[in-house]
Amino acid sequence: MPEFQKELDAKDMSCPVPVMKTKKMLRDMPIGDVLHVVATDPASVEDINILLESVDDELIESSASNGEYHFYIKKS
Repeated sequence: MPEFQKELDAKDMSCPVPVMKTKKMLRDMPIGDVLHVVATDPASVEDINILLESVDDELIESSASNGEYHFYIKKS
């Protein structure tokens, strides 16, 4: 698990809320900081990838276990 500066708890939120909250948090973060997103909506996997294709931020690690999806995104 990478170190992170901010965390977004998007558990029990349905699409598109997790990706919208992720986008807003990343916009307000300093370059180089890492955001840890925890979501339970399976659609968040595709949604986060689509978001990151449209911005310069980098997915440095992702995982899934026990119905939770974890994303570590570095602000670029």
